[in-house]
Amino acid sequence: MAKQGFDFKAWTDKLQELDVNDLNEIDWEDMGSWPMPGKVVFCSLIFIAVVIGGYFLLVKDSVEHLERETAKEVQLKQDIEKKAYRVANLDAYKDQLAEMRDSFGSLLKQLPKDTEVPGLVDDISAAALGAGLKLNAISPQKMVSTEFYNELPIRIEVDGGYHEMGAFVSGVAALPRIVTLHDFDISSAKGGGLSMTILAKTYQYGGGDEE
Repeated sequence: MAKQGFDFKAWTDKLQELDVNDLNEIDWEDMGSWPMPGKVVFCSLIFIAVVIGGYFLLVKDSVEHLERETAKEVQLKQDIEKKAYRVANLDAYKDQLAEMRDSFGSLLKQLPKDTEVPGLVDDISAAALGAGLKLNAISPQKMVSTEFYNELPIRIEVDGGYHEMGAFVSGVAALPRIVTLHDFDISSAKGGGLSMTILAKTYQYGGGDEE
């Protein structure tokens, strides 16, 4: 006996013959008496409803939880990579820290102490005279305190030429102590040439012991 195939066209014709008005006459208590297309449609609707309900009741929360855990996994991987990089470079960081401490100690040694300020004033005066400038005045101002250091401004007035003033600035920059120059004011001198007023600043460590 030959096996008959599924006649899709016949099923389609039966579905088209269904009348929506016949829904009011359906016997819901005797579903076995329904025509086959009605049974198929009803079962399909139930299947779709079960799938949708199952997704929202069971699958949706699991999917959202999976997405959250996946995002956490990505973040944890990034954190692990950063920490692994730090661990791999820990020795280099220690070497850099030791180098910074040595540099910091060297800088502290360049900051003058109270007893060294007069000597620093003498060095600045010698730099001005050595550059060929006429030193009119050099006067330390009031000490300015900050969180980590104290700042001592020194007002300087000299007469001379451009080249001599440039040599003076280079000489101050070459001093073994930290001195910065600010507020340049150059004008014509009364007796000819130029007159320059400049504010030099030196610094004292204000953090207590060098340790």
